[in-house]
Amino acid sequence: MKLLIASDLHGSAYYTRRLIEVAKAEAPDLIALLGDIYNHGPRNPLPAEYRPMEVAEMLNGIAARLVVIKGNCDSEVDAMISRFPLVEEAVLWVDGHRFLLTHGHRYNADNMPPMQAGDTLVYGHFHTVTETVIDGVRVWNPGSISLPKDGHHAYILVEDGLARCLDLDDGLLWQVDLRTSKI
Repeated sequence: MKLLIASDLHGSAYYTRRLIEVAKAEAPDLIALLGDIYNHGPRNPLPAEYRPMEVAEMLNGIAARLVVIKGNCDSEVDAMISRFPLVEEAVLWVDGHRFLLTHGHRYNADNMPPMQAGDTLVYGHFHTVTETVIDGVRVWNPGSISLPKDGHHAYILVEDGLARCLDLDDGLLWQVDLRTSKI
């Protein structure tokens, strides 16, 4: 399975459009969005082309390929404009590995979940790219595609046992070979 993971769109039509362009080029089987889809949040600046309804239209157009995690800025109203469910967490099997997908406001590197759920924790929320191992669990964060705190408009692509974190403009940020990496 080819999986594309991104987080924290925060209503940016510009970065949602760019992410969909990546999805068209990469043709993933599944696109996982790790929350904070439409709203910018009261502590964040407005992202480029802040147009939540336009973001909803774009995402509804690819709803069949989406797994969307509910973030701390997502609400019941967001579910009303979405043709896909917003779930609290998801567990996916990818290339023989079990991934726990969450937003990050509950489980993250500082508050690890009980990992019977998987060997890889993937979350957003903090708007910074992360790749580490904690107590034998891979911990990844693609950062924020629209409002990064570290300057990287990034996403993760997993395919054929290889996970890569890529910046929309600057290319490869990190890479993990799931076939050979020890955790």
